[in-house]
Amino acid sequence: MTTSIALMLILGLFFNYLFTKIKLPGLLGMLILGVLAGPYVLNILDPDLLKISADLRKIALIIILLRAGLGISRNDLNKVGSTALKFSCIPGIFEGFTIAFISTKILGFSFIEGGILGFILAAVSPAVVVPQMLEFMEKRIGTNKGIPTIILAGSSIDDVFAITLFSTFLGLYSGNHVNIGIEIFKIPISILLGILSGVIIGLLMVWMFKKYHIRDTKKVALILGSAILLTVIESALKNKIEIAGLLGVMTIGFILLERIPNVAKRLSMKFNKMWVFAEIFLFVLVGSQVNITVAKDAGLKGLLVIFIGLLGRSLGVLVSTLGTNLNWKERIFCMIAYVPKATVQAAIGAIPLSLGIPSGDVILAIAVLSILVTAPLGAVFIKLSSNVLLEKENINDVNVKAV
Repeated sequence: MTTSIALMLILGLFFNYLFTKIKLPGLLGMLILGVLAGPYVLNILDPDLLKISADLRKIALIIILLRAGLGISRNDLNKVGSTALKFSCIPGIFEGFTIAFISTKILGFSFIEGGILGFILAAVSPAVVVPQMLEFMEKRIGTNKGIPTIILAGSSIDDVFAITLFSTFLGLYSGNHVNIGIEIFKIPISILLGILSGVIIGLLMVWMFKKYHIRDTKKVALILGSAILLTVIESALKNKIEIAGLLGVMTIGFILLERIPNVAKRLSMKFNKMWVFAEIFLFVLVGSQVNITVAKDAGLKGLLVIFIGLLGRSLGVLVSTLGTNLNWKERIFCMIAYVPKATVQAAIGAIPLSLGIPSGDVILAIAVLSILVTAPLGAVFIKLSSNVLLEKENINDVNVKAV
């Protein structure tokens, strides 16, 4: 395993550098490295490393979400709160039900099978989106209207809606008695529990840091450990009650920034340094989950389903921006930013097949294909389009009209 880790770090940094030099996102290079090094191509990663891949990816995602929370101020959130809430559910619902319908025509699925596929694909990937939005916030790109904050906040909740509706359709298919109204009602409860958990942990950290003198490095360890435990509790309670753990992780950072801003800014720099290592693990291991052979089985029909689903998602993004002061260029950018898929699709794409659903092999193939197509293309177009579609804010600019 140590050899695999060494190769990941060395080659990950090299691929990151190489792609950055040719003006492409570094994460794209690491994703491609993961595909090549993974068990489905060159198979040079140790199987023991792949066994703990999900845990390593989760820790890396927690690091970048904590960093995101430490960068979102109350004023930023107040400006975009209602728009971010719409982004968290409307695009995913549009995409999921669009795929549910067209799957009956293109793939010969039942509507319920289409819904299972639709809400596997409907989840946007915070792993791909969040790092780029943080970069835009640091460079003040699109921040005059809070666009990176909208997408940051929206993408952290988007998965909650997608996974809940996926579970609902899965229950309907298996014949279990599922009360759709109750399942939908669970979503805001999950969001509130996630926020509440983050607030409690954040306030506990604030109290501890004020009462005791603790080095910043140890503070980072305490925060990271607490955030990981939050996601562990989320997993343990999943069959009883849903908690939006990733939203809770971001909330921890938000509370720290609100209550102890000077400390939060120093901690943010620490998490930035940790991200140099964490992003290699995240993107290389996400890439290693992609089975190109399975993706090929999806064929042109699979690509068509994914493409039509993205059109549905784009319409949902457009609906979410109604009533805001975003211009058409900025709305198009938001559509592009909501394209990438990776994390959720890799995690739950194989569940229907494991449960013996006859169409499970097709569902898995399309889920894998969606990662292979949307993660790299989304990452590239987010970076390239930001220069054309978004304004770079002058640091000396005063308040602008809120979204």
